[in-house]
Amino acid sequence: MKKVTYSEGFKEQARSKVFSRGNRTVQAVADELNISLHTLKNWMKKPVSETDNKLTRKAKRPQDWSPEERLMALHESHGLGSEALNAWCREHGLFAHQLAEWKADFCRPSQPSHGREQASEVRALKAENQRLERELKRKEKALAEAAALLVLQKKYRALLGDEVE
Repeated sequence: MKKVTYSEGFKEQARSKVFSRGNRTVQAVADELNISLHTLKNWMKKPVSETDNKLTRKAKRPQDWSPEERLMALHESHGLGSEALNAWCREHGLFAHQLAEWKADFCRPSQPSHGREQASEVRALKAENQRLERELKRKEKALAEAAALLVLQKKYRALLGDEVE
């Protein structure tokens, strides 16, 4: 059987998952991670300080990868089979779905950023929208007042029987 190597980041994530498992068993966590129970128990035996030192040197979060590193990761992992891809991901502390997201980001056409021009245009449109909403409210109030006056005028005429003009 081929020996699988796991990154220190993956090991630390597995350990933290075990230590914060709640009412689940260690076996359930091992099954979820698709690793051997004995492997997971061996990782749990390591002192925390030993794994912390290795993590600070080597592993980093996927969101901390630069675009160049992401592109290199996509290049290295391109064409790997399912099992080989998962092994590669474990070695580098990634998941296959993160690689798929990165690939989609690179393949998506980039939109030109106008930055300040867009922001100022949005601000101007918001101000115009607020001005139009205030004007609409004012006109709605005036219309309601005119309708009320017409109703009162009708009632007044009905009471006096068209005597007053």
